[in-house]
Amino acid sequence: MEDGMETKPLIEAFFDEATYTVSYLVADPQSREAAVIDPVMDFDIASGEADTRSAERLLAFAAKRGWRITMVLETHAHADHLSAAPFVKARTGAPIGIGEHIRDVQKIFRPVFGLDDLRTDGSDFDRLFRDGEQFSVGTLRFTVMHVPGHTPADIAYLVDDAAFVGDTLFMPDYGTARADFPGGDARMLYRSIRRLLSLPDETRLFLCHDYKAPGRDDYRWETTVGEERRASVHIHEGVDEDSFVAMREARDATLPVPRLLLPSIQVNIRAGHFPEAESNGVRYLKIPVKAKSA
Repeated sequence: MEDGMETKPLIEAFFDEATYTVSYLVADPQSREAAVIDPVMDFDIASGEADTRSAERLLAFAAKRGWRITMVLETHAHADHLSAAPFVKARTGAPIGIGEHIRDVQKIFRPVFGLDDLRTDGSDFDRLFRDGEQFSVGTLRFTVMHVPGHTPADIAYLVDDAAFVGDTLFMPDYGTARADFPGGDARMLYRSIRRLLSLPDETRLFLCHDYKAPGRDDYRWETTVGEERRASVHIHEGVDEDSFVAMREARDATLPVPRLLLPSIQVNIRAGHFPEAESNGVRYLKIPVKAKSA
């Protein structure tokens, strides 16, 4: 290796305040190849209008830096924003990857939305990653870690001293992901987080969301394993599994349904694709109706 040559990944974050979501560009300084992690499609639920401005900003940044996007990576099927993965793929040719257990999520939600045309073999995605699997972006070597609990399919991407953990963890002053969606499991979440927190203390954790904890005025999405172990309000060292599960289940019972849950799930389990247009040329999403008894 030549003296002075950069070897660590170059990481750029893009925050979407409308959904409190962070997307990332992770670039190899040697080859200039890059991965996009969790890209956001702007969506106005009141009008049904989808827009690509957030993804275009990300692509423009990569182009300005001379980075060539060769992978689009999803940490899970998000329930709070729509994925722009197909748009990024269309512009760059980069394949879309997600954890192999997305098939379980598809099987859970196919009957919920009556999606008779939905394939449940994961074939809407280009790559289905296994726990422990490795892949390359240029000279960067990524390792996949299966971290279920928030959903059955959550994965983290580890590269060098960085881990992109999706929704599994939030900043230490905010806590951890909810586990009350279909297929979620608070015990599984605890074990997944403990697995992440077994990484070296100096490992940098890049989060998918921030909501500003009470008393904090700025958004933050980067912390470390050591800081989470020391200061996480939900799962610092000394919090046992039963205590965490009791806290998590009680807290989840008070949380509102995410504003974009219904459109997000239907789109994201299809790798970000909207349903095919009907005979009038319009694409439709479904809203399950639950009538309360009088």
